[in-house]
Amino acid sequence: MARLTARFWIDAYLARLRLSDIPAFVVAHGDDTGGAVLVKLNTLDGKAQLFQRSIDLATGERAWFSLAEGDEAEVDDAIARQRGFDPDIWVVEVEDRAGRHLLDADGLSG
Repeated sequence: MARLTARFWIDAYLARLRLSDIPAFVVAHGDDTGGAVLVKLNTLDGKAQLFQRSIDLATGERAWFSLAEGDEAEVDDAIARQRGFDPDIWVVEVEDRAGRHLLDADGLSG
């Protein structure tokens, strides 16, 4: 099965978030075709969580894993480190006090 381009996935993800009235913004534009994607969940209380899509070694499936969690400044530092390694990375910031990110919704793991 062909993988979606990063840009297509980002556009679809942002549309799904909008349908659920969850604000989200692209804060770093990566490579349109093959750029990796980071999703920062900002709960607007000084805390945040950073997600990255990777292969689950137990199942072989692509899944979202927490890369960093805690004070928003610490999560922002983790993002800066990742962007230092890979300038083609996308970063999407989701802002939701209830902690909704929809990454566990059907169709978003691939």
